Amino acid sequence: MCGRYTLAAPDPAAIRDRFPVGESVEIRRRFNVAPGDDVLAVTTDRAGAPRGELLHWGLVPPWAKSPEMGLKTINARLETITERPTFRGAFARYRCLILADGFYEWQRLGGGSKQPFHITRRDAQPFAFAGLWSIWHRPDGGTMRSCTIITRAANSAIAGLHDRMPIILGRSDEREWLEAATAGARLDQILAGLPAGETELRPVCRAVNDARYDGPECLAPPAEEPQRALF
Repeated sequence: MCGRYTLAAPDPAAIRDRFPVGESVEIRRRFNVAPGDDVLAVTTDRAGAPRGELLHWGLVPPWAKSPEMGLKTINARLETITERPTFRGAFARYRCLILADGFYEWQRLGGGSKQPFHITRRDAQPFAFAGLWSIWHRPDGGTMRSCTIITRAANSAIAGLHDRMPIILGRSDEREWLEAATAGARLDQILAGLPAGETELRPVCRAVNDARYDGPECLAPPAEEPQRALF
Protein backbone atom coordinates (compact mmCIF):
# COMPACT_ATOMS: atom_id res chain seq x y z
CA MET A 1 0.00 0.00 0.00
CA CYS A 2 0.95 3.65 -0.06
CA GLY A 3 -0.05 5.40 3.13
CA ARG A 4 2.45 8.23 3.45
CA TYR A 5 4.49 10.26 0.97
CA THR A 6 6.37 13.53 0.38
CA LEU A 7 6.40 16.56 -1.88
CA ALA A 8 9.29 18.28 -0.17
CA ALA A 9 10.96 20.10 -3.07
CA PRO A 10 12.00 23.53 -1.75
CA ASP A 11 11.07 25.48 -4.90
CA PRO A 12 7.35 25.60 -5.82
CA ALA A 13 8.29 27.21 -9.15
CA ALA A 14 10.13 24.02 -10.12
CA ILE A 15 6.95 22.00 -9.53
CA ARG A 16 4.95 24.43 -11.69
CA ASP A 17 7.56 24.12 -14.43
CA ARG A 18 7.48 20.34 -14.25
CA PHE A 19 3.70 19.81 -14.07
CA PRO A 20 0.69 21.67 -15.54
CA VAL A 21 -0.72 22.85 -12.20
CA GLY A 22 -1.20 26.50 -13.12
CA GLU A 23 -0.68 29.51 -10.88
CA SER A 24 -3.83 29.47 -8.75
CA VAL A 25 -3.14 26.32 -6.72
CA GLU A 26 -1.05 26.68 -3.57
CA ILE A 27 2.04 24.48 -3.44
CA ARG A 28 3.37 23.74 0.04
CA ARG A 29 6.35 21.65 1.06
CA ARG A 30 5.04 18.42 2.52
CA PHE A 31 7.24 16.00 4.43
CA ASN A 32 4.53 13.61 5.60
CA VAL A 33 1.40 13.57 3.46
CA ALA A 34 -1.20 11.33 5.12
CA PRO A 35 -4.62 9.89 4.20
CA GLY A 36 -7.37 12.47 4.56
CA ASP A 37 -5.07 15.35 3.60
CA ASP A 38 -5.66 17.60 0.62
CA VAL A 39 -3.05 16.63 -1.96
CA LEU A 40 -1.68 18.33 -5.05
CA ALA A 41 -2.94 16.70 -8.24
CA VAL A 42 -3.45 17.25 -11.94
CA THR A 43 -6.89 16.35 -13.32
CA THR A 44 -8.57 17.37 -16.58
CA ASP A 45 -11.46 19.70 -17.36
CA ARG A 46 -14.44 18.81 -19.56
CA ALA A 47 -12.41 19.54 -22.69
CA GLY A 48 -9.60 17.28 -21.55
CA ALA A 49 -7.15 20.08 -20.69
CA PRO A 50 -4.96 19.45 -17.62
CA ARG A 51 -5.54 21.53 -14.51
CA GLY A 52 -3.99 21.60 -11.07
CA GLU A 53 -6.12 21.24 -7.96
CA LEU A 54 -6.17 19.95 -4.41
CA LEU A 55 -7.99 16.65 -3.85
CA HIS A 56 -8.95 14.87 -0.64
CA TRP A 57 -6.83 11.70 -0.32
CA GLY A 58 -9.31 8.84 0.00
CA LEU A 59 -11.63 8.37 -2.97
CA VAL A 60 -15.36 8.87 -2.35
CA PRO A 61 -17.39 7.64 -5.36
CA PRO A 62 -20.52 9.54 -6.44
CA TRP A 63 -22.84 6.88 -5.02
CA ALA A 64 -21.26 6.76 -1.53
CA LYS A 65 -23.59 7.39 1.41
CA SER A 66 -20.90 9.10 3.45
CA PRO A 67 -17.46 10.66 2.90
CA GLU A 68 -16.18 8.30 5.59
CA MET A 69 -15.86 5.71 2.83
CA GLY A 70 -12.68 7.52 1.78
CA LEU A 71 -10.88 6.15 4.84
CA LYS A 72 -10.82 2.75 3.14
CA THR A 73 -10.01 3.86 -0.41
CA ILE A 74 -6.65 5.64 -0.25
CA ASN A 75 -5.27 2.96 -2.59
CA ALA A 76 -6.69 0.98 -5.52
CA ARG A 77 -5.15 -2.38 -6.44
CA LEU A 78 -4.28 -2.49 -10.13
CA GLU A 79 -5.17 -6.18 -10.38
CA THR A 80 -8.83 -5.61 -9.45
CA ILE A 81 -9.37 -2.01 -10.52
CA THR A 82 -11.74 -2.82 -13.37
CA GLU A 83 -13.81 -5.16 -11.18
CA ARG A 84 -14.52 -2.97 -8.17
CA PRO A 85 -17.45 -0.52 -8.58
CA THR A 86 -15.60 2.00 -6.39
CA PHE A 87 -12.83 2.43 -8.97
CA ARG A 88 -14.12 1.04 -12.27
CA GLY A 89 -15.75 4.22 -13.56
CA ALA A 90 -12.91 6.48 -12.48
CA PHE A 91 -10.35 4.21 -14.14
CA ALA A 92 -12.22 4.55 -17.42
CA ARG A 93 -12.80 8.31 -17.32
CA TYR A 94 -11.24 10.16 -14.36
CA ARG A 95 -7.53 9.49 -14.19
CA CYS A 96 -5.17 11.96 -12.53
CA LEU A 97 -1.58 12.66 -11.56
CA ILE A 98 -0.81 12.86 -7.84
CA LEU A 99 2.40 14.82 -7.42
CA ALA A 100 5.18 13.61 -5.14
CA ASP A 101 8.94 13.23 -4.81
CA GLY A 102 9.06 10.17 -2.53
CA PHE A 103 7.04 7.81 -0.38
CA TYR A 104 7.55 5.90 2.85
CA GLU A 105 7.59 2.23 3.69
CA TRP A 106 8.47 0.44 6.92
CA GLN A 107 10.76 -2.54 7.58
CA ARG A 108 9.77 -4.81 10.45
CA LEU A 109 12.53 -5.24 13.04
CA GLY A 110 12.83 -7.44 16.09
CA GLY A 111 10.72 -6.64 19.12
CA GLY A 112 7.85 -5.24 17.07
CA SER A 113 9.64 -2.03 16.04
CA LYS A 114 9.76 -0.73 12.47
CA GLN A 115 12.38 1.23 10.54
CA PRO A 116 10.93 3.78 8.09
CA PHE A 117 12.48 4.20 4.65
CA HIS A 118 12.06 7.06 2.20
CA ILE A 119 11.80 5.76 -1.36
CA THR A 120 12.50 7.97 -4.36
CA ARG A 121 13.49 7.86 -7.98
CA ARG A 122 17.24 7.28 -8.27
CA ASP A 123 17.57 10.63 -10.04
CA ALA A 124 15.74 12.31 -7.08
CA GLN A 125 13.34 14.09 -9.44
CA PRO A 126 9.67 14.78 -8.61
CA PHE A 127 7.17 12.40 -10.20
CA ALA A 128 3.50 11.56 -10.48
CA PHE A 129 1.68 8.62 -8.94
CA ALA A 130 -1.01 7.08 -11.13
CA GLY A 131 -4.25 8.26 -9.51
CA LEU A 132 -8.00 8.25 -9.94
CA TRP A 133 -10.37 11.01 -8.86
CA SER A 134 -14.06 11.48 -8.22
CA ILE A 135 -16.68 14.07 -7.23
CA TRP A 136 -19.08 13.38 -4.35
CA HIS A 137 -22.10 15.63 -3.80
CA ARG A 138 -22.77 16.57 -0.20
CA PRO A 139 -26.33 16.69 1.20
CA ASP A 140 -25.93 20.46 1.67
CA GLY A 141 -25.23 20.95 -2.04
CA GLY A 142 -21.47 21.20 -1.78
CA THR A 143 -19.00 18.79 -3.35
CA MET A 144 -15.94 16.80 -2.30
CA ARG A 145 -13.26 16.12 -4.88
CA SER A 146 -11.19 13.12 -3.86
CA CYS A 147 -8.56 10.71 -5.15
CA THR A 148 -6.80 7.39 -4.72
CA ILE A 149 -3.32 6.11 -5.60
CA ILE A 150 -3.04 2.95 -7.68
CA THR A 151 -0.71 0.22 -6.39
CA ARG A 152 0.82 -2.91 -7.86
CA ALA A 153 3.23 -5.66 -6.82
CA ALA A 154 6.50 -4.22 -5.50
CA ASN A 155 9.63 -4.26 -7.62
CA SER A 156 12.63 -6.22 -6.32
CA ALA A 157 14.20 -3.16 -4.68
CA ILE A 158 11.13 -2.66 -2.45
CA ALA A 159 9.88 -6.23 -2.00
CA GLY A 160 12.00 -6.72 1.13
CA LEU A 161 10.01 -3.98 2.84
CA HIS A 162 6.52 -4.56 1.45
CA ASP A 163 4.84 -6.62 -1.26
CA ARG A 164 3.04 -3.58 -2.76
CA MET A 165 4.14 -0.20 -4.10
CA PRO A 166 2.43 2.86 -5.60
CA ILE A 167 2.66 3.16 -9.36
CA ILE A 168 5.06 5.92 -10.38
CA LEU A 169 4.44 7.02 -13.94
CA GLY A 170 7.15 7.63 -16.49
CA ARG A 171 7.35 11.30 -17.41
CA SER A 172 6.61 10.59 -21.07
CA ASP A 173 3.48 8.61 -20.08
CA GLU A 174 1.79 11.24 -17.91
CA ARG A 175 -0.16 12.97 -20.67
CA GLU A 176 -1.53 9.71 -22.06
CA TRP A 177 -2.52 8.60 -18.58
CA LEU A 178 -4.72 11.69 -18.29
CA GLU A 179 -6.40 11.15 -21.65
CA ALA A 180 -9.65 9.21 -21.37
CA ALA A 181 -9.13 7.81 -24.89
CA THR A 182 -6.02 5.89 -23.79
CA ALA A 183 -7.00 2.30 -23.16
CA GLY A 184 -6.11 -1.38 -23.39
CA ALA A 185 -2.56 -2.47 -24.02
CA ARG A 186 -1.19 1.08 -23.79
CA LEU A 187 -2.52 1.45 -20.25
CA ASP A 188 -0.82 -1.82 -19.32
CA GLN A 189 2.48 -0.36 -20.52
CA ILE A 190 1.94 2.93 -18.70
CA LEU A 191 1.18 1.14 -15.44
CA ALA A 192 4.32 -1.02 -15.46
CA GLY A 193 5.67 0.97 -12.50
CA LEU A 194 9.13 2.19 -11.52
CA PRO A 195 11.87 -0.37 -12.34
CA ALA A 196 14.05 -1.61 -9.49
CA GLY A 197 17.12 -0.11 -11.13
CA GLU A 198 15.60 3.37 -10.95
CA THR A 199 14.54 3.03 -7.29
CA GLU A 200 16.43 4.54 -4.36
CA LEU A 201 15.80 3.67 -0.67
CA ARG A 202 17.27 5.24 2.45
CA PRO A 203 16.38 4.86 6.14
CA VAL A 204 14.96 7.92 7.88
CA CYS A 205 14.09 8.76 11.45
CA ARG A 206 10.87 7.77 13.18
CA ALA A 207 9.41 11.27 13.23
CA VAL A 208 7.44 10.15 10.18
CA ASN A 209 5.60 7.55 12.27
CA ASP A 210 3.34 10.29 13.62
CA ALA A 211 0.91 11.15 10.81
CA ARG A 212 0.21 14.47 12.51
CA TYR A 213 3.82 15.61 12.13
CA ASP A 214 4.85 17.24 8.84
CA GLY A 215 8.30 18.67 9.46
CA PRO A 216 11.70 18.20 7.80
CA GLU A 217 12.82 15.84 10.59
CA CYS A 218 10.79 13.15 8.81
CA LEU A 219 13.61 12.96 6.27
CA ALA A 220 16.49 13.10 8.74
CA PRO A 221 18.83 10.10 8.97
CA PRO A 222 18.17 7.73 11.88
CA ALA A 223 21.41 8.91 13.54
CA GLU A 224 19.76 12.34 13.96
CA GLU A 225 16.65 10.87 15.61
CA PRO A 226 14.95 13.61 17.65
CA GLN A 227 14.07 12.15 21.05
CA ARG A 228 10.54 13.52 20.99
CA ALA A 229 9.84 11.46 17.84
CA LEU A 230 10.64 8.08 19.41
CA PHE A 231 7.65 5.94 20.34
